[in-house]
Parts: sequence; structure tokens; C-alpha cells
Amino acid sequence: MRLYLLIFAIAALVSGGASYIVYKLSTKYRLAPAVRERDVHSTPTPRLGGIAMFCGMLVAFAVASQIPLPIFSIIFADPGPIWAILGAALLIVVVGIADDIWDLDWMIKLGAQMLAAGLLAWQSIQIVSLPIGNSIAIASPLANFVLTVFLVVLVMNAINFIDGLDGLVAGVAIIANGVFFIYSFLLVQQTSPNNHFNLASLIAVILVGVCVGFLPFNWHKARMFMGDSGALLVGLMMAVSTISVTGQLNPGSLDTKVLLAAYIPIILPFAVMTVPLLDFSLAVIRRVQAGKSPFTADRKHLHHRLLDMGHSHLQAVLIFYAWTAVISIGFLFIFISQSFLFPLIFMGVGFLGCLAMTLAPLGRRKRTEIEVQLADVDSAAADVLAPYDPLDEASEKRIKLDD
Repeated sequence: MRLYLLIFAIAALVSGGASYIVYKLSTKYRLAPAVRERDVHSTPTPRLGGIAMFCGMLVAFAVASQIPLPIFSIIFADPGPIWAILGAALLIVVVGIADDIWDLDWMIKLGAQMLAAGLLAWQSIQIVSLPIGNSIAIASPLANFVLTVFLVVLVMNAINFIDGLDGLVAGVAIIANGVFFIYSFLLVQQTSPNNHFNLASLIAVILVGVCVGFLPFNWHKARMFMGDSGALLVGLMMAVSTISVTGQLNPGSLDTKVLLAAYIPIILPFAVMTVPLLDFSLAVIRRVQAGKSPFTADRKHLHHRLLDMGHSHLQAVLIFYAWTAVISIGFLFIFISQSFLFPLIFMGVGFLGCLAMTLAPLGRRKRTEIEVQLADVDSAAADVLAPYDPLDEASEKRIKLDD
């Protein structure tokens, strides 16, 4: 565990230092692109934070490779998958930088994502089996390759789609990968250790580190965005860690007594990405129904809807954090708990709390509408009674009597 903490600290320090340098250079050379119609921010802001995050990840991997202990040496014994991960990450960051500066066509970005995913699958970072009951089903190599490419591209775009508010992706990634690290670390204790499980833990702790280092520059109001280069990088690495665990796991090998608990290790890697995947699915359905490309940008994502409901920028971000934490921690409790009672209570209370926070502006809006209606009624009544003044009527009677 101490070595993981060391890797986390290195990733955070390097990412934070590199973020400062990238921010200064972006400001000096005016690399902040113009504000788009769908953007929430109102002033041009640099979008090259992904460079700093990649630097933090690169240095963390380099340090881990030099630690002469079995926990990391097993990972780097076969350099092929590691080089594939770094090569895919570099490709994604370069294409992301180009898109952040010049706004590339979505077909070019999708092609680069598929190429990066294909590189990973080619170097054995892929789904090789699917759990069925207490056994595993092995598909054809082509089916495994296609499924891996699809999952990697899906997760990358899901993470990228929610990158619309200051600190949103970085915070969600910290929560999700923090939970995922605990999960994968505990999973090693239940299964025979191998490089895939250790690789998942290493990637998770590195992602937490680089996001922690970058977040101070991205917190509202952000001085710098991670851009497509950062969001796609986070999605890529989360997909790699997920596939590394899920693709090799046999539920029958776990010390569990009920069927659902046996499948929690399969479900949890995707559960930590529930919010991004939900936003991605809704966006694809919305755009296809409108006859548009699924990758056409718009201003109807979940975080935009929270703002339109009346939440502040910070409130919308914290709501995303809360939903991510409840879902991911809830499934983690199911994995580590001997009973379903506490996890279900935790998730039930958490869902109700998150739902109340999410819908709070609707209640305030309804109260405001009622107050406005009451004010309108009072105003209308005053207008009706205004021509009738008892004092004026008494004065008229006195005038008539005097006459």
C-alpha cells in the first residue's frame, strides 16, 4: 500500500507542477480558443490540461517500473502491453490537443479512438472471456477484439461527454478511481495475483493522482480545462483498468455464497462509470432521434440540464460527485460486506438524498410561482377596490347635505 501511495504522490506532484507550466505557457502564447455557443464559461480559457495529466501519468509509470519489487515487476515483465497503453495514451492526447486548438471533425477523432483501442486489443489488453454462472465463456479472437474496441471507445466518449463544468470530470474520476483502486486491491486478496489485477490497481491510483494534481487549476472558476486530451485520456485509462479486471475474472473463483455477490466484481467496474455512461446514452438517443450524428455537440447534457433547472455551477458539480459516490461506494460495500442489508440501506438513503438535491430547484421554483400568483391576486384585488374609497363617499354625502 505504501508503494501505491508513493506512486499517487508522484503523479499528483508532477501533474500539478506540469499544470502550472502549461497554464503559464498557454496564457503567454494566447492558446485559449474562443468561447463556443454550448460552453458554460464566458471568457476564453486554455484547454491543454491533458498535457499536464499525461506528464504525471508518464512519470508515475516510469517510477513504478523502476521499483524492484514483485508487485510492480510482474506488471512490467512483459513490456508489450505497457508500451501499448502509453502509445494509445499518447495518440489520444495528441489528437485531443489538435481538437482543443483547431476543433477537428468528429470522424477524425473517432478514427483515432478506434486506432488507440485497436492497439490495446492487439497487445492483449482486451476482453478474453465472459462470465456465465460459475464458469467462463471464451469467444473468438475477432469477437474479443471488436468487443474491446467498442468498450474502450464507449468509455472514452462517455467521460468526454460529461466534461462541461469546472472540476466535473476530475472530481468524478477521483471518486470513481479511488473506489476502483480499493476494489481491485481487495480483489487481489481473493484471487491468485497476476499482472492484470495489479495493473488495474496501478492505473487507478495513477489516475487519482493526476486528477488531484490538476483539480486546483480546474476548480470553479477554472483557470484551465483538461480539454478533450485530458477527458479522453481519463476515459482511456479507466477503460483499460476495467477491462484488465473484468476480462479475466471468473465469478466461480471468488469466495462468495450468493450469485449476485459473485457478479459484483463484474458489475462494479462499470458501476463507477454509471453517470458518464448514462449521459452518453441519453445524448446518443437524443441526437439520433433528431437525425444528427451521435457525436454532434449540443447543450443538452445532464450537467446543462442541472444548470437549466436552477442549480449553480458548483451545486451541479457536487450533485454529480454525490451520485458517483453513492453508486460506486454502494457496489463496493456489496462486494466487501457479508450481508446485503447495509449496502442496500446505504444506497437507498443515498439515492433519496441525491434525488432530493437534484430536484430541489423544482420545489423552489414551485414556491416562487405560488408566491407570484398570490402577489398577482393581491394586485388585482387592489385594482378592483381602488375606485371605491369610503372617505371619498362620506365626503360626497356631506357635500350633498350642505347643499
